[in-house]
Amino acid sequence: MSRKKEVFKPLKGKNVKMFTCGPSIYQRSHIGNYRTFLYEDILHRYLIYLGYEVERVLNFTDIEDKAIAEAEKQDITLEELTSRVADQFLEDARHLKMKPPTYNPRSSTTIDQAVYLIKVLIEKRCAYRGGKDVFFDPLKFKGFGKLYGLDMSRWPKKRRRFRKDTYPGMRWNLGDFILWHGYKKDDVVYWETEIGRGRPAWNIQDAAMATKHLGFQIDIYCGGVDNLYRHHDYTIAVAEAVSDEEFAPYWLHGEHLLVDGEKMSKSKGNVVYLDNLLKEGYSLEHIRFYLIYGHYRKKMNLTKERLQETSKKLDDFKKMVIGLTDKETGVTESNKTAKNLIDSLTHHFEERMNDDLDIKGSFDTLFEIVSKLSLLKREDRLSRDNCQRIVQELRKIDRVLQVIFSNN
Repeated sequence: MSRKKEVFKPLKGKNVKMFTCGPSIYQRSHIGNYRTFLYEDILHRYLIYLGYEVERVLNFTDIEDKAIAEAEKQDITLEELTSRVADQFLEDARHLKMKPPTYNPRSSTTIDQAVYLIKVLIEKRCAYRGGKDVFFDPLKFKGFGKLYGLDMSRWPKKRRRFRKDTYPGMRWNLGDFILWHGYKKDDVVYWETEIGRGRPAWNIQDAAMATKHLGFQIDIYCGGVDNLYRHHDYTIAVAEAVSDEEFAPYWLHGEHLLVDGEKMSKSKGNVVYLDNLLKEGYSLEHIRFYLIYGHYRKKMNLTKERLQETSKKLDDFKKMVIGLTDKETGVTESNKTAKNLIDSLTHHFEERMNDDLDIKGSFDTLFEIVSKLSLLKREDRLSRDNCQRIVQELRKIDRVLQVIFSNN
């Protein structure tokens, strides 16, 4: 929340509650989306590695404006569209070794919680009815925009309403945001509720899913950098206005994956999917490694050259590991150099990972240490016990990375 690195301290002992923004399931997730999902996956796995009990939500957004419009465009029901896209996501996620979350709710399965939040917000005068719709007034919530660092002194006093779920561009809409889409003639997606016929707007859906499954105080909230503009501050405002408690102290935002220096978009024809890279000969581990090999807060550029470089780096590392798993050695006793290097594997891995999930730095350090151990092996200076312990330590580390051993 402070927009700087802080020591992580869970709210309750070794228990961590974590919300990770999942896909909007009206269109297939591309490689850029999976970069975000995979840093969330690494964080989940690393917290478990450190001994935390993790309760995690990965949500599916399935009733926003774009999903409804896409279903109409394809002349199918919304459920047909979102079920198909969700199945594709789950298949891709399994291929990329993403750990299943504790909860995988959909917006459409959390209507009651959204209605409850809206009722409380109206009672507290943070939200109001505008015709059949319901809007949130940011001026009624002290601290609005604190995640982004918004200067509310410049917020216009004249009321202005934004009725769509999303708006293009990474900029602020200076006005009230919509919480509830009241029923309009010919609407096909709606629910009969205590606040009327209609459906929850996008900017209350995440708050509804998070609070239903994790409560009003969680530890970590993750998503893509696009959501740092508007959406995540909207989510904070909704949750905190209802509970009067801090919603989440730790926020992580993943940067974009570019393609040859440009943001992915259908209009540019540069959207890349998982199977596109598989057809080019890259393995699933090559793709996972490429997407995690870089700091989540820095933009990454997808080029053929970089894909080849990272794939070769992973292959070279795995070849060294295979060489170390060959336990044939004439040495029966460990030497001090080997022992110190083996001891340093997890130490340096954790040291780098504890510094804001420095996955690239941690892997580069592992590569350097394993290179030195490989040299000792070639010089016949590693014992059988040394080799067994190296593999043991790397398997432990690979429970987080999921790229070294195919069956880990």
